[in-house]
Amino acid sequence: MTATLETPTTEAADRAAQPHQLDVVPLRHWWRWAFSAVAVFLLAQLIWTFFSNPQWRWSVFAEYFFNDAVLRGLWLTLWLTAVSAVVGFALGGILALGRLSGSALLSSFAWGFIWFFRSVPLVVQLVIWYNLGYLFPTLGIGWPFTYDFFVVEFDTVRLLSGSVAAILGLSLHQAAYSAEIIRGGLLSVDQGQLEAARALGIPRARRFFRIVLPQAARAILPNAFNEVIGLLKGTSVVFVVALPELFYTVQVIYNRNQQVVPLLLVAAVWYTIFTTVLSIVQYYIERRFSRGTARELPPTPLQRLRRTITALSGGRSHGPRERAARNGRTIATTGPVSTHSVAAITAHAQ
Repeated sequence: MTATLETPTTEAADRAAQPHQLDVVPLRHWWRWAFSAVAVFLLAQLIWTFFSNPQWRWSVFAEYFFNDAVLRGLWLTLWLTAVSAVVGFALGGILALGRLSGSALLSSFAWGFIWFFRSVPLVVQLVIWYNLGYLFPTLGIGWPFTYDFFVVEFDTVRLLSGSVAAILGLSLHQAAYSAEIIRGGLLSVDQGQLEAARALGIPRARRFFRIVLPQAARAILPNAFNEVIGLLKGTSVVFVVALPELFYTVQVIYNRNQQVVPLLLVAAVWYTIFTTVLSIVQYYIERRFSRGTARELPPTPLQRLRRTITALSGGRSHGPRERAARNGRTIATTGPVSTHSVAAITAHAQ
């Protein structure tokens, strides 16, 4: 009787002592593979049309891609974007603080500003600023509620040139959207931390710049970069004030030589290059500000590429879990792990 009871126990111990005989089958994602195949097919089809369709006229594209007029238009586009983004977000920050102010007057003024400049289309704002001289022939400083500018007086047409009108229109339009983005980021910070900071006697300025703003930046940055990218492409509407930015320059050239598609492709590629640069900068800035929210930062594209090359070359890239198992340390998991899985991982680490 005793021998009969000991036999199953011995067999179970033998099976537990040989975990390498267990096969771990990875989960197969059939729909993921199917959609990936469709995406690869569409991308290959697009690339094939680039090389098989002569109407793209890549020779014309190469001729005008580094053309002096195109580069001057590109520089003007970048300059308008940078100045308008800086002025817009600076003014938007002031408006956001005004919306959150306890003063009913400041809060109402900020709300009215945001309401107005979000209601009027950007093109209409640019045209109004550019033609403000028809409404006010002169601007200056003088007696209030009069047009007697005895201190200083300017000719409106000369003062509001095309560049100034474009910067005013883009900056004020951007400020209205930036204010709401910044206000939303500030409201996303847990109020309990502010109460704790007040209880500790931390000054208001230090509370804002050391506690509130770094946490609000995590919510502000994605939307802020999205607005900057939109502003970069939105500068194309300043052609209504006859500014020779990138799109306007391309239009002038293809109206002369009738090479519409290659010149539009020149503008599209330049826009794509700088939006890609902004997206890369956004990724690394967001990664830096997310250091306090994750135990381990996500790998950068270069790190992912290095791991892929290592895996394809026959090596093995060890992650933190695999390194912990190899060194005999405890592996943290987010869910229950079966005995067979633990035995398989231990056998692989050995």
